[in-house]
Amino acid sequence: MSLIEFLWRSRDRYPLSEALVDEEVRWTYQELTQRVERVAENLAQRGIKLGDHVLVVMTNRRENIISYWACQRLGAIYTPVNFRLSEAELAYCIQDSCPRLIVAEEGVGVTHRLVDLSRYLEPSAPIVWVGRNHENDSFDSLYQSFSPSLSSDDLPVDSGTAIMLYTAGTTGRPKGVPRTHTNEISAAAAHIIQNRYEMLESTVAIMPFYHTMGMRSLLATTFLNGKLVLLPRYDSAKLAAAIAREQVSALYLVPTLFYDLASLPHIEQFNFHLLTKIGYAGAAMTSALTTQCFERFHPEIFVNHFGSSEVYTFSVCSWLDRKPTCAGRAGFHEQIRLVEINPGSGDPRALVKPGTPGEVIVNLSSPEAFHGYWNRPDATRAALRDGWYFTGDVAYQDDDGDLWVQGRVDDMIISGGENIHPLEVEDVLSQHPHVAEVAVAGIDDPKWGQIVAAFVVRLDPSLTTEELNQYCLANTTLADFKRPRQYIFVTEIPKSPVGKILRRKLREKDYRP
Repeated sequence: MSLIEFLWRSRDRYPLSEALVDEEVRWTYQELTQRVERVAENLAQRGIKLGDHVLVVMTNRRENIISYWACQRLGAIYTPVNFRLSEAELAYCIQDSCPRLIVAEEGVGVTHRLVDLSRYLEPSAPIVWVGRNHENDSFDSLYQSFSPSLSSDDLPVDSGTAIMLYTAGTTGRPKGVPRTHTNEISAAAAHIIQNRYEMLESTVAIMPFYHTMGMRSLLATTFLNGKLVLLPRYDSAKLAAAIAREQVSALYLVPTLFYDLASLPHIEQFNFHLLTKIGYAGAAMTSALTTQCFERFHPEIFVNHFGSSEVYTFSVCSWLDRKPTCAGRAGFHEQIRLVEINPGSGDPRALVKPGTPGEVIVNLSSPEAFHGYWNRPDATRAALRDGWYFTGDVAYQDDDGDLWVQGRVDDMIISGGENIHPLEVEDVLSQHPHVAEVAVAGIDDPKWGQIVAAFVVRLDPSLTTEELNQYCLANTTLADFKRPRQYIFVTEIPKSPVGKILRRKLREKDYRP
């Protein structure tokens, strides 16, 4: 099956079930499918065909969803990019993907420069604008009627590329990750199983569709005839109101957004009684925030999902009440190993002993796994070796066989010959009652090579370095050599658009004191 067939199945199963809510607009599965078919017909008339890239620069609004499904109808490659990219980064993604069409939201990010940027293409890609009305280049023009010409017998094959996501590029230029229909269907199925979703599940689409988490919410909800509530502009109060108003049953967010929601003043005024399933991914969640989520939301199911754009699932943990921050066991489709850390030249057979940190690698036989980066044979050679994907993540297994993620290989601090991973230090400091947020990074030191530095956002401005130092000394779970030797108070922790801590910026002193 191709992805579009899942939308058709949902339409046939419950045609009048609500599929999408976008502010005052509400569409059933029948209404959504009708609009998708009409836009697909128009795109076909404009020459979009199997294998063409359609670059999308847009927030999470209904036109974005229609663009996605219309691409799946034609076998075109939906290629969403972060609407917060700089001009140079956006230009790179355009030149790298060579789209046949660009769909952009007017007034978002640097989209006003798209006309100039698209001229670098040969042939140049036409732009369809969301936010313009009654013009030939407006998205509304794609709704005009045509005599149906697309046949249900002419569908993309499951091995064809359905979507290309760009990695965040926190350590270099973004890498395109092509994913097939099989990859995406398998990832959605795994997401449903691993989060124990049911038919008619509903969620709020906050995670952007240019991110793998946003795609999982979109597809899993569609497969289950669920309701997707769109929130193009994130605001924690609006999110809380949407959960209560639309009787949302599931949420899948990065920890930063759970922190905002759980910390919302007067949160008790919102009725969350149907929100029974929550899950997080994309970054580590501290023990303190895990406890806060249990206390605020009382979930029946609370899942930590560990994975990536390249292979959606590595592992999952649904016993966070017993083991906060644990990454659990290999996912539904996965085989994982921990091997000796040797960046760029690791051996998939060099297994580490239980309790010893190693690099997480994933078997590429998984139907969720990609098969190489777009136009980047160098990056592909570094990441894919002997049938395994080397993730660049460091973890260890405890005596029960559960996985505990310690951070990225590149983030590991080596101080006096000892390996120290930021997450274990952050988890201790985050439990201090006067710490709002904390990030740990290694700072160069002439004696030790690196020292552990903690960058702290204070809840109480009277919090001192000495108080934090004594707190770490009193904590029996943190070895003394892992204790921060420097505390730096900052107004905010630099993060990527999806909430990942940018330790590189901390090391480069690119933060606000």
